[in-house]
Amino acid sequence: MLKVEHIGIAVRSLADAVPLYEKLLNTPCYKQEPVQSEWVETAFFLQGETKIELLEATGPDSAIAKFIDKKGEGIHHIAFEVEDIFAEMQRLSAEGFVLLNEQPKRGADNKLICFVHPKNTHGVLIEICQEIRS
Repeated sequence: MLKVEHIGIAVRSLADAVPLYEKLLNTPCYKQEPVQSEWVETAFFLQGETKIELLEATGPDSAIAKFIDKKGEGIHHIAFEVEDIFAEMQRLSAEGFVLLNEQPKRGADNKLICFVHPKNTHGVLIEICQEIRS
């Protein structure tokens, strides 16, 4: 794993959360993007080399909606950038980690993503991600 790529924060409303984080981080939101496969709308901030991703559910069956119903707003996941997501998924599986995706899927911010089950990581949902190369 190369670095922390972003920290995902579940919010009820991007309309409320984006201005708050712009003030908090003293930087503008540089991108908002839907991820239809995950039923979320995302908003990104860059702070140093790390991104903050706000996630708002776009439907009641979204993992984010279920997370907020169960735990409230807050940190949802930590994402690590990897050089080769396929090799990293294979390595993690060989180490006994349970992956929530059999194959990487397209995520926000031009990334391929895969999640590691939080039961294997002391309750922290881990995302691994790789920039999609043209």
